[in-house]
Amino acid sequence: MSRDLEVFNLVKAEKVEDLIYGLAIRGVTKHFHRTKRANSKPRLHQKFRQIFKPEKEVIRAVDDISLEVNIGEIYGILGANGSGKSTLIRLISTLLIPDAGSIHVFGDDVVTDSLKVRQVMNRVSVEASFFKRLSSAENLIYAARLYGIPAPEAERKSKQILERLGFDADRMNEEMEHLSRGMQQKVAIARALLTTPMLLLLDEPTTGLDPKSKRDVQAFIEEIRRERNAVIVLTTHDMAEAERLCDKIAIIDRGRFIAEGTVEELIASAPSQNGAPATLEDVFIALTGKSIEEEE
Repeated sequence: MSRDLEVFNLVKAEKVEDLIYGLAIRGVTKHFHRTKRANSKPRLHQKFRQIFKPEKEVIRAVDDISLEVNIGEIYGILGANGSGKSTLIRLISTLLIPDAGSIHVFGDDVVTDSLKVRQVMNRVSVEASFFKRLSSAENLIYAARLYGIPAPEAERKSKQILERLGFDADRMNEEMEHLSRGMQQKVAIARALLTTPMLLLLDEPTTGLDPKSKRDVQAFIEEIRRERNAVIVLTTHDMAEAERLCDKIAIIDRGRFIAEGTVEELIASAPSQNGAPATLEDVFIALTGKSIEEEE
């Protein structure tokens, strides 16, 4: 075999390898700079120096992270507040540009092919925004029109999705500001699903929901995976939610993945507690030295 043919086959194999993943992240890094916090109360001359020449520190929000998510897989990212979960989601969703590394969605680069990537993905955030004086139906139709979906089709799909999420159809014409936190989050999920995304980014989608709403959302996430074979990335604080939904879980701390595997693999890596089987929470505390609720 000639050298040129060997190189061609190698490049071809690399491209095929990239394309088999719904999401492939290689060595992604994102750092931010902020004014350094004083450890003690500053003296007068130190205050003047902080005003005119503030000292900066580097925040390693995402630090050399790599992962692969297969088509039809739910990948969970478990971490405390400030660990880098949401920053990673923003990088995948093209809202931030990585300082180093690469992110590919179905083989397309999120930086150089950002428009194409946005067409196959959508995102649900814990801090979803709406036009609060409009109804859920009006918000959803408005969002759908931005993607070129006709209003009648948007209204029909909105009603179908909301009903499957356990949303009372009689309240679709009620202003958003009058809906509960759980109902608003269901509208946010419906908005993300109107475009039938092949990559769904769920950034703490059930945080603050009541138990019934949480179960409704979790059941619908499982349904999406079954029906659409979609790629789903889920960040969460909820250990039970991660165990129920995720095929694979990564634990993130200070911007780095410190463990990755199935629930069974992660639990098997932790020592038992007083003879009792270890839990996912035991694994998290053993690896990070803190509880899931703690902030950086």
